[in-house]
Amino acid sequence: MSEVEEVMATEEQTSPDAEVSDNVSKKEELVDETMEVLPSEEIITDAIDEDGDEVEEITQITKKVVKRTMKITETSSTTKTTTLTTPAKLYGKDLSEYDDVDVETLLAQLSPEEINILAKEVDPDDNFLPPDQRCSYECEKASTGPLNRKKLIEHINKQAIEAPDEPEFEPYVKGTVRGKKWVPPPRDQRELDAEEKISIDLGDEYESALTDATQEEIIDLAAILGFHSMMNQDQYHASLLNKGQPVGLGWDGITKSTQQKVYPMDPPNNTDVEESIKRIKEDDTKLIDLNLNNIKNISEEKLEQLIAALPENEHLEVLSLTNVGLTDKLALLLAEAIEKSKTLRVLNVETNFISPPVIVKLVESLLKCRTIEEFRASNQRSQVLGNKIEMEITDLVEKNTSLLRLGLHLEFNDARHRVAAHLQRNIDRTGRQRRMGHFGRNYTIGVWQ
Repeated sequence: MSEVEEVMATEEQTSPDAEVSDNVSKKEELVDETMEVLPSEEIITDAIDEDGDEVEEITQITKKVVKRTMKITETSSTTKTTTLTTPAKLYGKDLSEYDDVDVETLLAQLSPEEINILAKEVDPDDNFLPPDQRCSYECEKASTGPLNRKKLIEHINKQAIEAPDEPEFEPYVKGTVRGKKWVPPPRDQRELDAEEKISIDLGDEYESALTDATQEEIIDLAAILGFHSMMNQDQYHASLLNKGQPVGLGWDGITKSTQQKVYPMDPPNNTDVEESIKRIKEDDTKLIDLNLNNIKNISEEKLEQLIAALPENEHLEVLSLTNVGLTDKLALLLAEAIEKSKTLRVLNVETNFISPPVIVKLVESLLKCRTIEEFRASNQRSQVLGNKIEMEITDLVEKNTSLLRLGLHLEFNDARHRVAAHLQRNIDRTGRQRRMGHFGRNYTIGVWQ
């Protein structure tokens, strides 16, 4: 029977996870030792003595046997390795003992006052929360009513006037320097010697010309050489147009801002909406261009009536609905009407409230309406369309063979270049077709003549 001894190893701080390994080793221990003598043996060998005679040499060998009784002990060593990383601390206190504690249980044990104190110490860092809930400051004063900016400024001025000035311990004396005056440290002579003085030899002719030149001539020369930072806009344009420099705007003059030109306001759009809808429904042959731009009071019902009458009209070619409050609902109805239109060539829906996906629907409807040559839909609710929307619009435009002009702000270069290249191909193809049609008509007329 072997004896098993349990040995506990020391704990080593090496890694965060504890590792336990069992190593079994055997230990031999001497219990009893006996010695037994065996019978001796004689070995006869031939040898030569000192005189040179041959003699027989007898060697007697005695053997001893040692018997040992050994005790084998099996030793099992258990090694436990534990790693302790730097524990998390809050205000110098170790928080490792709270790793297995439920946070919800701790919060349930807090009183409302303690929760408010905890909320002031913790920053939620959540942009979706209003600022008053993210800020730890809480005003305990009662509200005095709505903000009155005029009274607030008067109160601030009154406080500033009534607040006494801080007394000066030393009276002000003109020309007296108070405190220590800063003196720049002396520069190293090696730095002064390293500065190279560049001298340009312009020749006697140029030297005399620049020496005798007036200030206006030097300004004109600076404008010709492109030294824009040496002059203002008035001096630069006067030099280019050869108008003479303005008085008082030399090198030492005071630069004044240019007076803005006042342009007259555009007259209001006085188009009768109800009369226009009636003429569209009746398919008036004289109504070719309809401009409803900047009319603010068009109701949604009137716009729906206008859009519903478009498919039946066969004479309207230009429709402008800029800044009339078009929404996605009306824009989807307009997309369905465009697909059935037969004569519409120009459609303008700029400066409205159309979302990017609905703009894609409008561009997609142009594929079924082969008559529209110009479509404008910039300056909508979303200034940036996004890469996905721009790529969809680009793919739709490349499938359209009748569109010649597109008014949309595309942010990505790939979309802009592809759309511009395709529109240019459409313009070239349309020009060739029109020239061929023109030549064909001439030829036919010639034949008939």
